Amino acid sequence: MFGITVRDHFMVAHSFRGEVFGPARRLHGATFVVDATFRRAELDADNIVVDIGLATRELGEVLQELNYRNLDDEPEFAGVNTTTEYLAKVVADRLAARIHAGTMGESARGLSAIEVTLRESHVAWASYERGL
Repeated sequence: MFGITVRDHFMVAHSFRGEVFGPARRLHGATFVVDATFRRAELDADNIVVDIGLATRELGEVLQELNYRNLDDEPEFAGVNTTTEYLAKVVADRLAARIHAGTMGESARGLSAIEVTLRESHVAWASYERGL
């Protein structure tokens, strides 16, 4: 399996509900470093996984939709604990939608999977992988 990874970051404010979250139940900020890995079994006709420039652009556009937002105030996240794990899935699903819409080029239609990793610190991160 071949893969390429592009990286970006975004910053949010949010809070959580539930005793398990301790002090994170209060409003707090988070800066996530995001790695998006695109996978395919065989390289395309140009011997690439996907156009790295398009992958970088699309990841940036997805993250811009979340950047500098208080997720507690966003209607789409009402009543949701926007954990690192959950946000990794949100980013992966939004990238998948862009791939299916063709914004990453025709060769991206040959991708088989995407994995998104959100690093919330140098010692903790979460990932979500999905098929395409």
